[in-house]
Amino acid sequence: MAHRPRPRPQEGGLWYHVGARGVRKLPIVKDDDDRAIFLMNLGEIVERSGWELTAYTLMTNHYHLVLRTPEPNVAVGMHRLNLIHARAFNKKHGYEGHLFDARYWSEVIDTEDYLFEASRYVLLNPVRAELCQKPSEWPWSSYRQTVGLDPPAEYLSLDWLELFDADRGRAQALLRSFVYEGTERPSDAKT
Repeated sequence: MAHRPRPRPQEGGLWYHVGARGVRKLPIVKDDDDRAIFLMNLGEIVERSGWELTAYTLMTNHYHLVLRTPEPNVAVGMHRLNLIHARAFNKKHGYEGHLFDARYWSEVIDTEDYLFEASRYVLLNPVRAELCQKPSEWPWSSYRQTVGLDPPAEYLSLDWLELFDADRGRAQALLRSFVYEGTERPSDAKT
């Protein structure tokens, strides 16, 4: 009997930690232009899908997103994001074939604590991969925007910070501390 992938939850209002990795762990971006194109496409998908994107990190061979979907459309949005990026990447670099390794992966975030942990994991991914020493040094994540160091992209929601504190400045300071606490211990979340 052939292995069939498990169906994934597709419900409106769910929080997800989702991502995709390059085939054979090969790069999905090669330069800053590729990164900028990926983030532009991400913004278009977030807007088109009505997602609430709260955290992201774009690495060299994979990416992570934390988002909430108002409609049961995470599969459609993720398929579209990966398809659009793969086509642009292959055309630019003269490649053919698959860019991503199988389907995207996803985990439903079912508690507030897991939302915090998944967000921290995503924001610390470049630090744990030893690409930088502090999350503020990685320009291809939402960290700087979320903690108030850079203006947020239109597609990035900061509303979830109210879970830390009703005052945006205090919430950003609490998130900054929470993320840095994570540098002192490893995470069990998906890499």
